[in-house]
Amino acid sequence: MKFGAAILVVAFLALSAFAGLAGAHPVTDLATTFENGQLSGYAGCSGFEVTDRRTGRTWRPAGGRPPEVEETSRMVGDDGTVRMTYIHPRTHLRLDVEYKVEKDSPEVTVTIAGEGPMAKPIQYPAAFATEKGDRLIVPMNEGISYPADEPDELPGRLIAYGGHGICMAFFGVQDDSTGAGWMAILETPDDASMVAKRDDKTKLWTLGPRWDDQKGKFGYARRVRYVFFDKGGYVAMCKRYRAYAKEIGLFKPFSEKVKERPLVDRLLGAPNVWCWEKDKLAVVSNLVEAGIDRFLWSGGGTPEEVTAMAAMQQALVSRYDCYQDIYRPEQLKQLGRKSGYNTEAWPKDIVWNSADSNDWRHAWGVKTKDGEWTYCAMMCDSAAPSYERRNVTEELKTKPYNTRFIDTTVASPWQTCWNPAHPMTRSDSRHWKMELLRILGDEFKLVVGSETGHDASVPFCDYYEGMLSLGPYRVPDAGRNIRQVWTNVPERVEKYQVGEKYRLPLWELVYHDCVCAQWYWGDHNSKLPDIWWKRDLFNVLYGTMGMYVVENRRWPEEKERFVRSYRMTSPVARATGYSEMTDHRILSADRTVQESRFSDGTAVVVNFGNEPFTLPGGETLPARSHRVRLGR
Repeated sequence: MKFGAAILVVAFLALSAFAGLAGAHPVTDLATTFENGQLSGYAGCSGFEVTDRRTGRTWRPAGGRPPEVEETSRMVGDDGTVRMTYIHPRTHLRLDVEYKVEKDSPEVTVTIAGEGPMAKPIQYPAAFATEKGDRLIVPMNEGISYPADEPDELPGRLIAYGGHGICMAFFGVQDDSTGAGWMAILETPDDASMVAKRDDKTKLWTLGPRWDDQKGKFGYARRVRYVFFDKGGYVAMCKRYRAYAKEIGLFKPFSEKVKERPLVDRLLGAPNVWCWEKDKLAVVSNLVEAGIDRFLWSGGGTPEEVTAMAAMQQALVSRYDCYQDIYRPEQLKQLGRKSGYNTEAWPKDIVWNSADSNDWRHAWGVKTKDGEWTYCAMMCDSAAPSYERRNVTEELKTKPYNTRFIDTTVASPWQTCWNPAHPMTRSDSRHWKMELLRILGDEFKLVVGSETGHDASVPFCDYYEGMLSLGPYRVPDAGRNIRQVWTNVPERVEKYQVGEKYRLPLWELVYHDCVCAQWYWGDHNSKLPDIWWKRDLFNVLYGTMGMYVVENRRWPEEKERFVRSYRMTSPVARATGYSEMTDHRILSADRTVQESRFSDGTAVVVNFGNEPFTLPGGETLPARSHRVRLGR
């Protein structure tokens, strides 16, 4: 969308904008006023403050003192445009900051341009101060929120350029009582992060952007858009971001994907099944006989097994693959192995951390028989597509997979590479990672999955293993001890991972009809039996499917739970797969009763609590239960 804009341009250097925070303070130093019909405020050397005229609340910087900079020029145009330039004496970095206040909407865009080396990250604009009753909205994986006065420590920094950070390029704060607040959209996310910091004086958490260097330099201009809301809270934030995703080409719904690859339809309502048993078809037979006849099989198989499963009418057949880890020849000897992933890429296609060829980047770590750790090298993303194209072409000649899972690709951060044969910025890395995924769908017509998830890959990916699982709150070593069952529930898992008081379906509110979100393979539905029921409730509320790790030794005792989980979640996921999640609401003061609504008319209400709840219409919803009303 396009708007006329009143433009304010201010230059400012903020190498340590969060240092010494001591509560909110007004912007008064050399401040310049801006306003439109909905907002008024000031932009100056220490950041900017905004008063939302609709609510009367003023959002001020959380505090701190301006850094030591030298002003070199300032220009004020007849139209009110202000331009200021600063040089930082120690680094000689020059920065120009531009504010654009939209004429007809409550939005302010801040653009920072710089020249020269960038010795430290820049945190600018300064974070807005928060108040008790505010809630931080953070799209870490599926989504989470924290009260501003949350007593526990939060992840201090979440990158915007990888799945183990914020998986959509925004964050925000809302007033829990009214839904009023703001969001920041990182329009240049490839070298950006979100920083959470507790104010030293108020002890309340704040959120702000951080800009990282591009291979040691400032590089391109950085831009963040602030959107202010008088109501709607996190739902309004997600809908604004959904519109933004459409504007920049990230949005590709299943309704379009299925026209290009009809087998994508089989994904909707299908649980992801991992299995390492030798007789794959026997396990599949058990699933089908139990009534689980629609599934995504991720356990691979022999040519005969894959052929048989691919012939099933409602099954997807996948295998694990990875183009990040390079098992080095020396490493294979240490491990006593004859082969490993991508060994032929050593050393020509490895990532260098610097100009020194011996300074190569470590990837996956593996223990030797002596208990020592040895590390794979990391493959440069620019080299990966050629290996993938060759491998998939050869394998499909004997194993007719219709799906493929590529590990790490969107979980791992976008990388930099200093190897002169294939130098790479994070933006280059993102491009090649997306190319790796695009090849599978466009050239091989496969259904495509990757780890954790990130919205840069929405046009190329169909499902994410791990999007539902909040990274910091998984059980220890979840990526290694996949089949280990936990009989006790760690406090952080119970409080945050399956904590309805914190979790929010931010991803579903933006991309439910584009990509299927799943649990992580080391954090699956049956990983912790005591909270299996809760994961199922999250699945049905979000319109998503479960992930099952099936073992012959446990099948007799777990069969009924698998069946119950499937029957509970599959109808909703199947019915809403092509539909937008239009709304999500908290119905009870303790946040244990929640409702989701979809564009097809489906409505789901879940009671996570231990007591019955009377719904607005008078119906009683029992404890630990749900109600579904399917749409058209």
